[in-house]
Amino acid sequence: MPSVPTTSLDLGDPDLVADPYPYFAQERARHRVAWHEGMQMWLAFDHASVSAVQRDRRLGRIWKDKEPTDYLEPFNLLHRNQMMENEPPAHTRLRRPVARAFARGHVERLRPRVRQLAEQLLDETDPAGFDVIGGYAEPLPVLVIAELLGVPFEHADDLRTWSQAIVRMYEPAPTSEVVDAAVAAAVDFAALVRELADERRVRPADDLITDLVGTELSGDEVVAAAVLLLNAGHEASVNVFGNGLVAMLERGLRPADDVPATVEEMLRFDSALQLFERTAVEPVEVGGITVEAGEKIAVLLGSANRDPEVFDEPEVFDPARSNNPHLAFGVGVHFCLGAPLARMELAESLPALFERFGDLRLDGTPESRGTFTLRGYHRVPVAVA
Repeated sequence: MPSVPTTSLDLGDPDLVADPYPYFAQERARHRVAWHEGMQMWLAFDHASVSAVQRDRRLGRIWKDKEPTDYLEPFNLLHRNQMMENEPPAHTRLRRPVARAFARGHVERLRPRVRQLAEQLLDETDPAGFDVIGGYAEPLPVLVIAELLGVPFEHADDLRTWSQAIVRMYEPAPTSEVVDAAVAAAVDFAALVRELADERRVRPADDLITDLVGTELSGDEVVAAAVLLLNAGHEASVNVFGNGLVAMLERGLRPADDVPATVEEMLRFDSALQLFERTAVEPVEVGGITVEAGEKIAVLLGSANRDPEVFDEPEVFDPARSNNPHLAFGVGVHFCLGAPLARMELAESLPALFERFGDLRLDGTPESRGTFTLRGYHRVPVAVA
């Protein structure tokens, strides 16, 4: 029998977390898919395999409550009822009302408001030096997703804190402190959304929570949907913006005249989401190996988005790249529902920054969040040259 390809890639290694792409390139050159004994799962490295895993319905998102279940019930409650953690038909039922709400034109309705909020945040910055994450990239999507859902702006700081606490649970080996913070955040987050949902049932408004409470979703499912949108809507935009901006400023680049092309390159070049797991419900052949029923396989999106078989000069950040079939938002049934919102936010906020500060430069070393699965910066100091 042929030997099974294996990898010992340490996703917690600080050097890999700081820059995973050379490690991905080495692995991708050796194998498309490999078994990781420590993680007890397969890892997919190349674009074709990562795409195939996400499209194959035999490889699904199968939620299993994290243990100890009693203590982690607040966290588990938010996830077992999410569309992202379920497969059809449950996924279809959970996704349909959210998709209908998005289709009502909420995203385009917010476009002028996004530019207005961006300008207001830039008014408050100091061109002599400011943190573009804390002062701009982070508060903007929080304010936008809060307005979309109908969460009062006075909770914006709470949303940022809760979101960051919850998503740290997605890292390969969360500490006990991370677990405690995620449970506390889940309790507070759910309580706020339940309160708002109860208000909207009595006094409807022009927002997504109102749209959701009028559907077939249960109370727990409305809360899970709102929290997923708040988390995903915040984290993706912040990290894509920060990662892409650092890549451009380090290379002395600016957005192309075709701003949407630059946005797509930001999504590809330094992906905000790096790892997404699936579980086989029956044997599936992918990348030259067989994933047996019950086994897990994780797609490495950042690796797929640097695959030289798909992208010309994948290690080069090209703001005007035209052929860019990246997988940053996923593919298949779990394609990111908030992708149009994230793209719109980036297409408005990126040119607003450079129109205001055309000579923007890094003003010190960017500080990484130090996380692998959700990759981004905690702080990016900038100044006008």
